[in-house]
Amino acid sequence: MSAVSMTASNLAAEPLAVEPRTHAQAAATSETSAAPQATVKPAPAPRYRAPLGPRVNAVLKKVLPPLFGIGLLLGVWAIVAMKTQGFPGPLQTWAAAVEIFADPFYRNGPNDQGIGWNILSSLQRVGIGFGIAALVGIPMGFLIGRFNFLNSMLDPLISLLRPVSPLAWLPIGLLVFKKADPAATWTIFICSIWPMILNTAQGVQRVPQDYMNVARVLNLSEFKIITKILFPAVLPYMLTGIRLSIGTAWLVIVAAEMLTGGVGIGFWVWDEWNNLKVEHIVIAIFVIGIVGLMLEQALLLIARRFSYGNN
Repeated sequence: MSAVSMTASNLAAEPLAVEPRTHAQAAATSETSAAPQATVKPAPAPRYRAPLGPRVNAVLKKVLPPLFGIGLLLGVWAIVAMKTQGFPGPLQTWAAAVEIFADPFYRNGPNDQGIGWNILSSLQRVGIGFGIAALVGIPMGFLIGRFNFLNSMLDPLISLLRPVSPLAWLPIGLLVFKKADPAATWTIFICSIWPMILNTAQGVQRVPQDYMNVARVLNLSEFKIITKILFPAVLPYMLTGIRLSIGTAWLVIVAAEMLTGGVGIGFWVWDEWNNLKVEHIVIAIFVIGIVGLMLEQALLLIARRFSYGNN
């Protein structure tokens, strides 16, 4: 027998070893062999689209919280007006405000003037008293912070006089000046000067000692030390003192004018109380707050924009 016939007979006698397959594999094999495999593209993921632009969202984040706060104030105000007899609500006050601001600068005599003239009179008193306080307080703050002898000499006086209520100085002004208008200006001066003195002195004392050592090495005059070294470093402290002073001055002038009379927003509030026009008093409260806010924001704008170092 030949070798070929022997090999054929052995293959016929021995069974072939076949690897077992599952039904799923068999089905996949049959489907693959039956049809060509198609390329399946994944579905694109849905894109998230914000309902509003980023700028609109930023504006809403800034605008909505104050609106909610104003709405809460109006709601509480309306509830108090409903529960309190004689207290005007928001709608009644709004109607009175429209009538007042329709002609804010009328004149019907020395004691009957529009709210616009009263606001300007109060701002004039604040401007004069505040300006004099700045002319005196800022240089005094530089001197107190610069020289230890002056600091030790004036510190007890400032500590003694600063806690005194500003209205306690009003009778002194009436006694000295004999008139209500300069007495109110004196009260503004005495209450505005302390924040400017203390903040300016603190700024001078916080100037690094290395700067002063360089000034001594260069043999700079006292004028150049103040203008070239101290003033740029003290400017932020000085502006903070000015901002605190203007807020205190506007707060005090209302109370001073209630006591002295004449023309002014404080006198106008007291006069409207005597006439039992409570809605006008509420209007004056909002006017005083808005004017004070405008003054403070103006000083903050100056503090942010004005930079002595860039000049």
